[in-house]
Amino acid sequence: MTEDPLLTIDKVSRNYRTAGGTVTALDTISLTVHRGEFAVIEGKSGSGKTTLLLCCGGLLHPDCGTVSLGSTDFYAASSQERTGLRAQKIGFVFQQFHLVPYLTVMENIMVPSMAVAHENPGRRALELLETLDLAHRSGHFPDQLSTGEKQRTALARAFFSNPELILADEPTGNLDSENAAIVLKYLKAFRERGGAVMLVTHDSSLFHTGDSRYHMVQGKLQ
Repeated sequence: MTEDPLLTIDKVSRNYRTAGGTVTALDTISLTVHRGEFAVIEGKSGSGKTTLLLCCGGLLHPDCGTVSLGSTDFYAASSQERTGLRAQKIGFVFQQFHLVPYLTVMENIMVPSMAVAHENPGRRALELLETLDLAHRSGHFPDQLSTGEKQRTALARAFFSNPELILADEPTGNLDSENAAIVLKYLKAFRERGGAVMLVTHDSSLFHTGDSRYHMVQGKLQ
């Protein structure tokens, strides 16, 4: 881990307005994630974890506070600038995989090349297929994969553009213990190469895996 902050969240709050009144999802949260750091945020469903991740990824505007990637204030940037920054520097991994059902594994991995130009997307995809033990599945479609293979495909897609930050929302939530360990291994390898990871989970058994560890309770970090 370096002293160079990659992600800085300063006094971020986010409320949702519902028929029953206002719900506070994030309550003046401040957090810094450095390059080479694996941050784990553990909390129960409804505690605000996913809202925090979406704000960090430039996908959900906070009501107040700032989110900065390096020296860039995400929400002071234009929508177009924010989209470009997100495509170049952030990889997302979700519990539900979000693979495109009519694309093959290799094509799913190359989806980020539609947003960010890549010198040789096919070669990069082949590298990732080998690295994540998916070469034998390159021409298969998502419905032909095991659950673990689906998540490894999603990981490969997240790694495709050589991002600086991975935001992972319950990435082991649908996996057995063996496949969960495999996913964590690849995320830690990304961290060891100098990337940063923010992982949110309701699974308390993952709490110890982080370099920095936080509990989220009713929109606050502890």
